[in-house]
Amino acid sequence: MRDRPLIGVTLDSEPAGGWSKLPWYALRQNYFAAVVAAGGLPVALPHHPTLAGAYLDEVDGLLVTGGAFDVDPALWGGGPPHPKVTLKPGRTDFELAATRAALARDKPVLGICGGQQLLAVAFGGTLIQHIPDEVAGALAHEQPNPRTEPGHEVAIAEGTLLARIVGSARMAVNSAHHQAVASAGSGVVNAVAPDGVIEGVEHPGHRFALGVQWHPEYAVDPRDPAIFAAFVEACR
Repeated sequence: MRDRPLIGVTLDSEPAGGWSKLPWYALRQNYFAAVVAAGGLPVALPHHPTLAGAYLDEVDGLLVTGGAFDVDPALWGGGPPHPKVTLKPGRTDFELAATRAALARDKPVLGICGGQQLLAVAFGGTLIQHIPDEVAGALAHEQPNPRTEPGHEVAIAEGTLLARIVGSARMAVNSAHHQAVASAGSGVVNAVAPDGVIEGVEHPGHRFALGVQWHPEYAVDPRDPAIFAAFVEACR
């Protein structure tokens, strides 16, 4: 029996150039640090969709991370991609397969930023392709100030898993996204920005299936670490 639950963490991927002359994986250290601080044992998951089930047979939970890319609208019936949409098909194919494998096994899933949007798609939901084009009077969801600072607040829906975890009706969050969840499918919305943009989803039919649009690994709000603590505890 492991003292620390084994947490599979999805990676970002980049083409050849920059750090390496060959394609490479990368992820900010604070994702891993947040899992470790919460009592988990993080392991990185390379992008092999055919191995998603095998990975999920071994890990105790799945953390789907964010990145500077978007979920293909073809996966949720969104029509042609908006000009501002950036796709990473290999990464999305793997993350969607891994998320579905986790949900099928009822293993805990935490989706962050793009991972939250992917989780909503796995619930059968839909997305907003580009917030400035679809939300009148929208906040600056790609905040101009550093990600280590809050960009705006969110209202937490009463009675949700997220509300039980953070113990508050409001949180300060950082914001780094141009897309958002439009509908949560079979899931429920647990957080909303002042402009009405959905900031979190969850699924009460699963042991722990939670997504947040912000980046709690930065801990810009004192309640952020509680999200990782609850996720890792659910993985025990």
